[in-house]
Amino acid sequence: MTRDQLEHAIRAACEIANDTELIVFGSQAILGTYSDPPESLTTSVEVDVQPKNRPENTVAVDGSLGELSMFHSTHGFYVHGVSIDSATLPLGWEGRTVKVSDPRGTRGCTGHCLEVHDLAASKLVANREKDRQFVAILLRERLVDGHVLVQRVNDLPVDPARRTSAVRWIHLTAAELGIDIR
Repeated sequence: MTRDQLEHAIRAACEIANDTELIVFGSQAILGTYSDPPESLTTSVEVDVQPKNRPENTVAVDGSLGELSMFHSTHGFYVHGVSIDSATLPLGWEGRTVKVSDPRGTRGCTGHCLEVHDLAASKLVANREKDRQFVAILLRERLVDGHVLVQRVNDLPVDPARRTSAVRWIHLTAAELGIDIR
């Protein structure tokens, strides 16, 4: 996915949701913080969104723009309307989102993308192989700060064992990459 595609997704989803703002989460929220990240971080053809002011219209977004929709077959990517509650996010994430809004690209609509450290912490708590690979790339490319990432993981509303496991993974992965985050 590209930044232009993200902007297209934002304007299309806002139109379907009858809203001017979306919350953008999942891996493609990276395009909020970095408009041209390494290609390995933008291989997904889906962007996860929830209308910010009209969450009841999330299902309509998914039905109109989701996987296997006409939008998907026409544009080669799709908009997954899904509740933000499906993600586990660090406390305070709402105040750190990165706004994507452009008079032309989003036609005045705004996508509130998860900030990169919040995104990475959420990925680590999901603990899927693809999510760990995503975060390892963020660390390797120095797109996240290891210290901040540890803080965000510690702010996740999960049991202490899951936090400890994620923090341990960050330290081990950073050490393998030659990054000192002590």
